Amino acid sequence: MVDEKNSTTVGPQPVADSRRRQDWTFFLVAVGLLLVLNFVANRYFFRIDLTQDKRYSISEQTKNLLANLQGPVDVTVYLEGEFPAGFRRLQNSTRETLEEFRLYSDGKVQYTFVDPSANTNAEARNQFYTQLVQKGLQPTNLFAQEGDKKVEKIVFPGAVIKAGDRETSATLLKGNQASPPDVRLNQSIEGLEYELASAMKKVAANSAGRIGVLQGHGELWLPQGADFLGTLSEYYTVNKVDLTTAPNLDNFNLVVMLKPTKSFSEAAKYKLDQYIMRGGKMLFLLDGVRASLDSIKPEGSVAFPYDLNLQDLLFKYGVRVNPDLVQDLNASFIPMVTGYMGNQPQTQLVPWRYYPLINNFSTLPLTKNLDAVQTKFVSSIDTVKAAGIKKTPLMWTSQYSRKRDSPVSISLNDPRVDRDPKLFSQNAIPVGYLLEGSFGSVFTNRPVPEGVQIPFQAKGKPTQLVIFSDGDLASNEVDPRSGRPLELGFDRFSRTRYANKELLKNVVDYLLDEKGLIELRGKEIQLRPLDKAKLRDERTKWQAVNLGIPLVLLLVFGALKFWLRKRKYAR
Repeated sequence: MVDEKNSTTVGPQPVADSRRRQDWTFFLVAVGLLLVLNFVANRYFFRIDLTQDKRYSISEQTKNLLANLQGPVDVTVYLEGEFPAGFRRLQNSTRETLEEFRLYSDGKVQYTFVDPSANTNAEARNQFYTQLVQKGLQPTNLFAQEGDKKVEKIVFPGAVIKAGDRETSATLLKGNQASPPDVRLNQSIEGLEYELASAMKKVAANSAGRIGVLQGHGELWLPQGADFLGTLSEYYTVNKVDLTTAPNLDNFNLVVMLKPTKSFSEAAKYKLDQYIMRGGKMLFLLDGVRASLDSIKPEGSVAFPYDLNLQDLLFKYGVRVNPDLVQDLNASFIPMVTGYMGNQPQTQLVPWRYYPLINNFSTLPLTKNLDAVQTKFVSSIDTVKAAGIKKTPLMWTSQYSRKRDSPVSISLNDPRVDRDPKLFSQNAIPVGYLLEGSFGSVFTNRPVPEGVQIPFQAKGKPTQLVIFSDGDLASNEVDPRSGRPLELGFDRFSRTRYANKELLKNVVDYLLDEKGLIELRGKEIQLRPLDKAKLRDERTKWQAVNLGIPLVLLLVFGALKFWLRKRKYAR
């Protein structure tokens, strides 16, 4: 007999309760961990970039700039719309960079993307295009595929940055126009952080850099130097200083010499030398030979070297500007009369070998990814021994160039002759140098010039000098009708914009090291293009692999799960 009253039935209820408690415990622990992680993430901001070339990382210089913004900064990017794959990369990279700026600025940087061609009214659209050009944005023609037809679109690859009542523009499509389109777009993406951060610094930060522009020896000034000097004044405090009367140059962080034409006295040269000995930085733009297009007579002219009384100074520092003129088959154009129709002269643009186009640059941040630079009557530069001085060439001519020693006979008929490439056999003639180190004084073992009250210092502090053998690098053209200065680097004959202004602005930023932003131009993003030939040959194979493997894995997973369930319940 079994006593039913005293019997105990063991059922599934305790096991179910135990599992329920475990599930609730796991759920509460997970919620708690999420709350803790959310609290930590809100309190401590961090970003992790797992890419090899750190393409999504923002530099410390930019982080400091963004953290010190005093007010909101609004960025309007005119890269909205449908673009080919290459331009979409630029569009997406710009958006990603600005999103990083927004996060690191604690929301002070706000951005919007605008399609400048969205207005269907042609007149209103053209008016808007004109406004963008007036703001400093340059349009470019983009060919895109829409359905079965190829269409041409006008795009403005740039942005307008505004902080308070200050506004500026940033060009986002940069790079060397001689490069293939995908390489140029990659160069533009590499420079995005610098272009945007530099524009924000311009409108939102105050600079303490003081630049002295030398006068008193026939140097460049207005209107030919208007655009370069105006650009510098947007970022720095720029003052004109007459070296013949100024007691010293100690008030300046950088001194700029723009195409002097008169000889320097020993006293003026001593002031320059002792400024450099005390750690002063200088930018030299010098001509080796006196020559200009306007001075060439119909029968031809002879160009003689300048006597600036600076050769011993530069020689002591490790360089020499030679009294010659460089010619290059890769040159810009000038108009030339080729005939007459009635009384009207017929002109044609012809390459002028004395105007070399520089397309070879060092990989330093101040010259990396630059577009072509226009030079005019440029001379060659040689280096000489100077103990402890590092000499880095910044730019040089093409492989088809040559030097002509002064006195140089120049004729407007030169483009009709000297076309044989065999005559242009000299390769890579340097026309710009960066000098770094502790320089020795050229006045060592010399008497101090009379009337100068600067104590002599024989050995200098570490500093940097940049020298270009073309004073016209900083000279803008002037509109002959209105008399207004044109943009530096703009050639009114060919309607081409060269990178002269960008080069000189980069050099000044590099020498002054303002917030270290110029170092951002050294950023490299690896371009990893697909092998188009291999892609064409193996296209079908990889399409089959991409479609077949997921289906096979799905079937295997389903069969395995079915077998496991059948085995479990069979037991």
